[in-house]
Amino acid sequence: MPKKILIVGGVGGGSTVASQIRRLDQDSKIILFEKGEHIAFSNCGMPYFIGKTVKEREDLLRDADSFAKKYQVEVRINTKVTDIDRTTKHVTYETGAETHQESYDTLILSPGASAFVPEIKGRNENNSFTLRTIPDMDRINAFIKDKKPRSCAIVGGGFVGLEMAENVKKLNMDCAIIDRSEHVMKLVDKDMAAIIQEHLEAKGVNLLLKNSLDAFTDNGETLQLSDNKSLQADMTILAIGIKPNTKLADQAGLTIGKTGAIVVNEYMQTSDPDIYALGDAAETADYLIDTPSNVALAWPAHRQAYIIANHLADTAAPYAGTLGSSILKVFDLTVAMTGHNSASLTEKGIPFQEVRHDALSNAGYFPGAEKISIKLLFKPGDGKILGAQIIGEKGADKRLAVIATAIKGNLSVADLAELELAYAPPYSSPKDPLNIIGYKAESMIEKQS
Repeated sequence: MPKKILIVGGVGGGSTVASQIRRLDQDSKIILFEKGEHIAFSNCGMPYFIGKTVKEREDLLRDADSFAKKYQVEVRINTKVTDIDRTTKHVTYETGAETHQESYDTLILSPGASAFVPEIKGRNENNSFTLRTIPDMDRINAFIKDKKPRSCAIVGGGFVGLEMAENVKKLNMDCAIIDRSEHVMKLVDKDMAAIIQEHLEAKGVNLLLKNSLDAFTDNGETLQLSDNKSLQADMTILAIGIKPNTKLADQAGLTIGKTGAIVVNEYMQTSDPDIYALGDAAETADYLIDTPSNVALAWPAHRQAYIIANHLADTAAPYAGTLGSSILKVFDLTVAMTGHNSASLTEKGIPFQEVRHDALSNAGYFPGAEKISIKLLFKPGDGKILGAQIIGEKGADKRLAVIATAIKGNLSVADLAELELAYAPPYSSPKDPLNIIGYKAESMIEKQS
């Protein structure tokens, strides 16, 4: 029997779940509400549009009309859902000054996450920015075009902060990164982060670590730091982090979990079985360890959309949990990681061993071979892989993909030594660095047995 399915929020999760549902269900009515102007956009591509690597703004956007026509979905942009009545199964929404209601059989929440912006004394919103949405990107671009800034301070040394550092340097700005941690990119260990930091400094990025922004002065152009020093910057990017958008779910009485996101089961159902949630606002399970997980990455959102669509079509496949495989470009380096780092495992009380191998991306005699560093974390005894970090100018991406696949295939470090990987001098070595680190890890286990 055809149903009425409402989806709150577009971007990756909402638009994908709409298309996945239509793939399996040609009859149900699907209505997608998006509070912004764009049904979907590539937020991962925004730093590269600012840095002029991506030339056309439209390349980041998905057209609402063509999407609606292709998937037979009723799309309502510039429409904000403000309330959920679970008893009568209605939502209340606002379009401009008008308020309306819509009934549902199934409700899917894909509200995403928002940039976290703490209260900072003296902040001037005309020259300090976040980068989470297309309007954020447009504001930054307009400021750069109009004011022609020569310096940029970036608060936060994570994904957005590091990507923006490269792209503002492309625009010939001086750049400083401020981070309260002892190293950038907290998803990697300190020794691996040192590789990133050395590269950043070689590219002219000023690193102000174990430091934080206390206040702005001089109309937002001087940053007062926790070390009692100050920094002048024509513009500031606040890349401190994100927070799940859970207000609507919380008001409706849905369970919010330890991570601050909406608790879901293995089929992405919330505490109300007629309401699903996915993406950046959903709390799922960690793939490796029995703990809650809220990971804001594209792959989990797309996989979760598939899970929901199949569950609604009674062809259920449970969500196995989030591994957190991720990758980013930092100037000439590729930084890739999957699973847990040592800080995460230590915090959770999980015993582990670690091994690092520094090698070349391919045969050393072949032109263009570059250093690659691999760190592997694994369980003592059985050698179960718990995480990996790989950094280098060449070959980090494919090797991270192999390890992520090995984890999903329940392979051990001993199995890495057994992998028969393709070899030719431009691409690898007869014994790939992954084989070598597998041998090293296996040897460590044997010495302890």
